[in-house]
Order: sequence, then C-alpha cells, then structure tokens
Amino acid sequence: MHHIADLFVWYLVFVFSTTCHEAAHAWVAYRGGDLTAHAGGHVSLDPLPHIRRSPFGMVVIPIASFLLAGMMVGWASVPLNSDWAKKHPRRAALMALSGPLANLTLALIAFLAIRGLVAGGVLELPGGYLGVGNFVTPPEGTATNSLIGALARGLSVMLGLNVILGLFNLLPLPPLDGAAVVEGAAPRSGGKLYAKLRELPMFELLSLVIAWKVFPYVAWPAIGWVTAMLYV
Repeated sequence: MHHIADLFVWYLVFVFSTTCHEAAHAWVAYRGGDLTAHAGGHVSLDPLPHIRRSPFGMVVIPIASFLLAGMMVGWASVPLNSDWAKKHPRRAALMALSGPLANLTLALIAFLAIRGLVAGGVLELPGGYLGVGNFVTPPEGTATNSLIGALARGLSVMLGLNVILGLFNLLPLPPLDGAAVVEGAAPRSGGKLYAKLRELPMFELLSLVIAWKVFPYVAWPAIGWVTAMLYV
C-alpha cells in the first residue's frame, strides 16, 4: 500500500511538472507567432491534451520506470511549425528554453515552500540526503502515510524531479531543448553543426544515450548543492 501511495504522489508530480513544461513551450510559441500548439489545446495546464499527444511518454514509461527503478522518467511534446522556427530562430530558442525554465521555477517554488515549512516546524530535514524524493520528512512520530507525510514526499519529489527535468532538457543534444536553444541563439554556427550531425544515422538516439551517460555528472552535483542549500 505504501508503494502504491508513493507511485501516486510521484505520478501526480510528474504529470503536473511535464504539463507545465509543455504548456510553457506552447504559450511562448503562441506569443511568438506560432499558433500550432495553441490550436491543439496545448497552451493549458490541463494534462489531457498532453497525455493524448504522448500517451506512451506520459503514462506507460513513467509508471514502468517507477516500478522498475523507483523513479520516474518520461516525455511529452507540443507541435511546432518548423517554418516559423526557421524564420524566427531567436523566438524558437526562447520557446525551447521556456520548458526547462518552467521546471526550474517549480523547483524553486518547492525549495522555498520546504524552507518555510521547516522554519515553521511543520516539516523536518533528515539527518542526511536520503534520495530525490526525501529532501524533507514529517516530524518524528508523524506517520508517513498522513497528510503531512504526503506533503513532505510531494514537495521533495517536486524539488528533485524538476531539478532533474530542467537540467536534463538543457543538455545541448537533439532532441533535447538545449539543442534547440543553441540552434536558435546561434543559427549560423549551431544550425550548421546540428544539420551535419543529423545526417548521421540514428543521431537522435545516439544523442539520448550520450545524454543519459553524461547527465549524472551534472545532476548529482546539482542535487547535492540543492541539499546543502536546504541546510543553510
């Protein structure tokens, strides 16, 4: 039962965080003149349009990854007018950047909420880092399956997961957002580089494998820094 409750909390946070990420993409594109995502209903915090577009990445893989590894990974996307992106590379770069920034904003909100609730005695910091979903715990003697326990787990997952989602998507490797940021911010050099790389067979799959191998060297120092900041 505890495992099921954990799955429920993780999945709620994952869906909310991913929806915010994709809605940010869609809203910035809409403001920049690309109405494609807006027409599909993606400028919304309603997760259903995003789930309908990416059911495998937003339902199957997150649940399977949690059951197998105790942590959720997945993906989603919003439609983009490629002609608009070529015509307005700076706007396309801002659109790509907006998703990771949404995740990092959610992480900051969770961080500040944790700091406030710890200062108020509602939650407690553990004696040491216990994992991405355990930055904060309920006070000693409080059941982990209580409302306070769910709050502690939810804020912990919100903080850790959004740090990971934000930083991972900023890696400058296609199909991650960081590549689109580089292409749009430096269209002449960045665009030519990625155009050549995309000529390689299965380049995006290779990029994801590289990102998966490299990311721990980015993520764990960042998580360690966040943990240290909670104790300041």
